[in-house]
Amino acid sequence: MSENEVNTRSASRPGGRAARIQAAVYAAVARLRAEKGDEGLSVHAIAQEAAVNPTTIYRRWGSLSQLLSDIALQKLLPDSEPEDTGNMHEDFSRWLEEYVDELATETGRKLLSEIAAAESDEYRVRCQRRHVEQIEAIRQRAIQRGEIPPGTERVMDELIAPIIYRILFSHTLPDFTWASVLLAKLLRV
Repeated sequence: MSENEVNTRSASRPGGRAARIQAAVYAAVARLRAEKGDEGLSVHAIAQEAAVNPTTIYRRWGSLSQLLSDIALQKLLPDSEPEDTGNMHEDFSRWLEEYVDELATETGRKLLSEIAAAESDEYRVRCQRRHVEQIEAIRQRAIQRGEIPPGTERVMDELIAPIIYRILFSHTLPDFTWASVLLAKLLRV
């Protein structure tokens, strides 16, 4: 069995070695950030704090940037499906409110920046995929109810993109009221 197969099996087994290492490394990053800020972050310092070998971090994540992007992605993207209210507009509205509340903060800005700065496209692709899954869940429920939702690409272009742009590049973080105007235009309400 190859090392990759062992890592895949461990990662899929709750409480396996890979899960314990990931939890220890994530916790080490959180402790070091709390104590020293990002200036205190290095692969060596994280490995020492997590009681793992630095090569374990390099083998699993490749670099400090990739590790921070992985942590950011885990914090930013919900695992649960969007709430089903029985109405497309309300489903989008509740999802959007949660989305903006999570991302439109200084912490959200920092986490998005870490994903955008990752050396590999993996984290950006995973982030985009999760956005699409969330939007598709709302769209498919709307279609089943006989509603006519906008296409996923249109939602990404007219709702998500302006929010992300404002979070990353504007001095003013978006709020739900501002994002609701975008949603109303998108849904033509």
